[in-house]
Amino acid sequence: MTPSSELLAVSRRWFKTNLEGGQYTPRNFLSDSDFLRLLGTAPGENWSGDDVREAAAEFFQETPDVLHYEESFAEAFEDGDIGWSLFIHKVTWAGRADRPVEIRDTLIFYLEDGSWRIIHRHGSVPMANQEMMGKEQTGIAELAEAARHGTSIEQTEGLASIMFTDVVASSVLANTLGDRAWSAKVNSHFKKLRQIIESSGGQFVKSLGDGTMSSFSSARSALSAAAEIQQTLAQESEEPRLAARIGIHAGDVVQASEDFFGTVVNVAARIAAEADRGEIFVSDVTRWLVGDDPELRFETLGSYDLQGQPERSVLHSLDWRS
Repeated sequence: MTPSSELLAVSRRWFKTNLEGGQYTPRNFLSDSDFLRLLGTAPGENWSGDDVREAAAEFFQETPDVLHYEESFAEAFEDGDIGWSLFIHKVTWAGRADRPVEIRDTLIFYLEDGSWRIIHRHGSVPMANQEMMGKEQTGIAELAEAARHGTSIEQTEGLASIMFTDVVASSVLANTLGDRAWSAKVNSHFKKLRQIIESSGGQFVKSLGDGTMSSFSSARSALSAAAEIQQTLAQESEEPRLAARIGIHAGDVVQASEDFFGTVVNVAARIAAEADRGEIFVSDVTRWLVGDDPELRFETLGSYDLQGQPERSVLHSLDWRS
């Protein structure tokens, strides 16, 4: 596969046609294949085949007039008869001059009779979770759900301590940095965490979005790794400085018992969701397992209603700063 200046040009003509009008119509760019697909943001914006070709021009004509648009990210690649492009635009619509909208597009092309034609288009308008759902993020829950399916840990029996980490205010940072810089920042963050987790005897199980899940055979090792992660983040000098919340829960690991393993994972994820920036929250059983270790200082936080748990759970905060 190679970068494609030709597909960048075709994509830009597609956007110009949709946003400004002109000599072309959206249909000119679309494949004649029955496998043509167009996916949008709103419910019901999932079209295929002739529906896309017939509705495309009318769909884009219904959008408000564009006062200004700016391309903030663009790349395209091709490999034989297949190509694809990714674009991010900031668009200011008539009547909404005070609020530019970021639009993200992925176009997949197929070479038909010597011309590149769009076979699939996915356009979306990202919205902060705080605005959409009334809460900042669902990354921890999504990571827990992903971990429950097709994920195993190396330990097959005994107690395991599951640790979740999550970057606080990630959506704000991502919008500030842009996709490419944010991706590099998160990947560097994951690399540091993996080194700490593995050097503490843990297993880096999975990452998703800006969160991680790991497993330790020892609660003491999990707590040590969590403290080192927070200390490392606190000492970072390069901006933007990331802040993380961490949650730890311990439970039995039984081979081929996905339900029980899933319970341990879910509780650890719920605990992490209760924490705030720079905090390490642990379950009562995790606190009990390490006993009266003089190197570990805890504050009992009280009982919490963790979603999916029949009884209230006592949580503790690890004082990693001391």
